[in-house]
Amino acid sequence: MLLNDSYNHKEVNRQIIEAVGAPYSIWTRIKMNGIGSPRTTITTSSPEIQRLLNLDNNASWCFIELRPKGIIVRFRSLLETYALVIPWWKLVIFKANPNVHTLHCDGNFVSINTESKALKGFMVRLMELKANS
Repeated sequence: MLLNDSYNHKEVNRQIIEAVGAPYSIWTRIKMNGIGSPRTTITTSSPEIQRLLNLDNNASWCFIELRPKGIIVRFRSLLETYALVIPWWKLVIFKANPNVHTLHCDGNFVSINTESKALKGFMVRLMELKANS
């Protein structure tokens, strides 16, 4: 589900919490050594997401946030923040080559560059959480 998450709308927040759960508590975040990924480059994406990214001439970056029942992939375009909300049961991860992972859900996908050591560690943790869910 692709949502505009720029503003604090109760309906958007309700949809996100319904799909992937409420954010982790501060103590859980500390125990997990953080719940967010480092900033990463978007290499390719689905047409709907690519259309949003093409509106902006800046580099395409995204962040991944872990939630109890899934993940949120956030990216910006033209001063707007968009969230690709993916529950664990809909998440499909492909590893195209050693440095690119593709996250799929409901016809939307985002391919991200995972060259950095920190991002590779985050992706391993993400796949472990998906396997345990």
